[in-house]
Amino acid sequence: MTTSCAAATPPNAVVSPSDWNALLAPYRKPILWRSLFQLANTGVLFGSVWFLMLWSLEFGYWITLLLAVPAALLLVRMFMLQHDCGHGSFFKSRAANDVVGFIIGVFTLVPYNYWRKTHAIHHATSGDLERRTFGDIDTLTVREYLSLSKRKRLMYRIYRHPFVMLFVGPTYQFIIKHRLPVDTPRSWKREWASVHWTNAAIALVVVVMWLTVGLERLLLVQLPITLIAGSIGVFLFYVQHQYEDTYWRYHEAWNYYDAGLRGSSLYVLPPVLQWFTANIGLHHIHHLCSRIPNYRLPECLNDNPEFHNVTKLTLVESIRTLWLSLWDDTNHRLIGFRELRFARPPTAESVPASRPAALPKAWR
Repeated sequence: MTTSCAAATPPNAVVSPSDWNALLAPYRKPILWRSLFQLANTGVLFGSVWFLMLWSLEFGYWITLLLAVPAALLLVRMFMLQHDCGHGSFFKSRAANDVVGFIIGVFTLVPYNYWRKTHAIHHATSGDLERRTFGDIDTLTVREYLSLSKRKRLMYRIYRHPFVMLFVGPTYQFIIKHRLPVDTPRSWKREWASVHWTNAAIALVVVVMWLTVGLERLLLVQLPITLIAGSIGVFLFYVQHQYEDTYWRYHEAWNYYDAGLRGSSLYVLPPVLQWFTANIGLHHIHHLCSRIPNYRLPECLNDNPEFHNVTKLTLVESIRTLWLSLWDDTNHRLIGFRELRFARPPTAESVPASRPAALPKAWR
């Protein structure tokens, strides 16, 4: 793993928000034809592979499952376009972003306004140990983990196991939880409406497909696509923030721009995977300015060498991060359960005396 714990500026330099905004502003403007072209090529390719999978059922299900892989990758790309809509970066028009984002959400099974709200919270609080709420993978500090009962320690170990994280979790998240997110405040009227309207639209699509291609054939095609795409999507989200020298701080020491640069990886993928993931691997730039469209992120990276001096992960290196589960307050790094016995107790410098264990709600 190629890493740098320093920000993309000299160690003692203080970069103001206005400086970052001035640097990134030229890349914020969406380009209409590029957005429309991305929608067209992704939608046409996904539809073509989907119906090819349907046709392949006549020849052998193993062919269908093989085709499910590119179909799932295309569904991941569709979600990334929905992601841009949620940030208001895909079109200039708020209405266009909302309409396209909602329609894509029917296919990705992600209620648009609900996801947009929780994801905005993630961007506003990423790396802040005292604001771990919606939109994040739960991460406990060593001190918090040791304060848990044996039962909750076991639950956390199960929760953070790679099999649960990449297979059980995505199935629950996309198929079950997004249909009824019971942890969502009732005051979020717009977000709850988004959930209900998305569910209604999904039900309508299912009924139409049931009457035309048959429910069994629909499930044989769509279910593997959804399961594979969910696992890929969760892994992408995971690896962009969960690596050894990532960034976690208590609120008084937390800084939004440091969290973006040091707590978001530069995921170096092969070109074909970078296309399927719509450049989301350039995640540190995305966290500094979420209004930059996905297709302008490489341009921003190439124009500004300072954005290369961050944590870089390759595809092979990223697999190892799956075993990192606890934040070591003393050494400011993410560690695995096997390393727990070697971790030193937190010091007063690393954990302010006034700070109780700020456990996320699920582990209190």
